Amino acid sequence: MIQRKQSIWLLIAALCGAGLFYFSLYQYHVTENGIDVVKSLRVNDHYPSLIVAVVTTLLPLVSIFMYTNRKRQVAMSFANVMALCSFISMVLARVTGLDKLVPPPTGVSYGVGAVLPVVALIFTILAIFGIRRDDKLVKSMDRLR
Repeated sequence: MIQRKQSIWLLIAALCGAGLFYFSLYQYHVTENGIDVVKSLRVNDHYPSLIVAVVTTLLPLVSIFMYTNRKRQVAMSFANVMALCSFISMVLARVTGLDKLVPPPTGVSYGVGAVLPVVALIFTILAIFGIRRDDKLVKSMDRLR
């Protein structure tokens, strides 16, 4: 049902996915022509990251309304977990690739956008547990009839 706890978890995961478009993932300082310039990695700068971020935002939203088919809801949530893991690995690969810049970046820091996929992953896993708990409850009620 829509009013269950897992719907809230999925909504929070979708909001974290939407936050990826607003916050930067990583910030670093680079010296260009003797001037210290602050640059940031964003989701919009890398096309594969953009596609995966859109998927991680839309999958939980669509999954909320699949409450009549719990197996599909769990499958979509697992797909979201896989998409989030791939997004996290893409971000880490992009960040480690920055070390190869000729003047190495200084003053590096992760942004809020780097934490949001991890938070979304945790809430998606909580939603999976809630969906499975509901499925067990429905199966036990069917057994009693």
